Amino acid sequence: MNWMEMTLTDFQAALASKNATPGGGTAAAVALGQAAGLTEMVCSLTIGSDKWSDGWQAAENARLVAIDVLSHTGRLANEDSAAFDTVVAAFRMPKTTEEEKEIRRNAIRQGTLLAAMVPLETAQKGMELLHTLESLATNGNGNAASDVGVASLLASAAVKGALFNVEINVASLPPEMAADVVEGSQGMREECSNVARGVMHAVHDRIQS
Repeated sequence: MNWMEMTLTDFQAALASKNATPGGGTAAAVALGQAAGLTEMVCSLTIGSDKWSDGWQAAENARLVAIDVLSHTGRLANEDSAAFDTVVAAFRMPKTTEEEKEIRRNAIRQGTLLAAMVPLETAQKGMELLHTLESLATNGNGNAASDVGVASLLASAAVKGALFNVEINVASLPPEMAADVVEGSQGMREECSNVARGVMHAVHDRIQS
């Protein structure tokens, strides 16, 4: 299923259904895409306007990241669902003989590892975007400061939501198998909170100035 080809109404209905996919990981990737889209909009409203020339560089930097992030979020949304579907399929594999049990166990673990790796990439992309937003809020088009704030909230939710999916999947894997994913996500939740807080302060300061 390609969630990006759905209407927004149909996607929301799919989220609301009792089906396991799309789930939180897919929703996180879609939220990140919205954050990147808003960021690109603010950049477009800044670059080329003499009134906001002090923010052109911040906007150029943010736009490059936003374009890259946006190019990945649809894939990540689809891959997140596909990874979970792979795990479900693995659990349905036969387990009559010892050989079948071993094959099934390995398939479950490989699928679960993938189901942790995809949201980790979502979280990493979200952090890349978040790191550009404080400067954009401070120096970009002041009339769109609130949009930077919304982009930050969406990106922060995407990162933290994706990390939930990382954590729930690595919890069922042998430590040695999940080591790289655990290392890659280490400290990211706290970093996300700190960076997002800085953006929120910058947005509030800009709105009130």
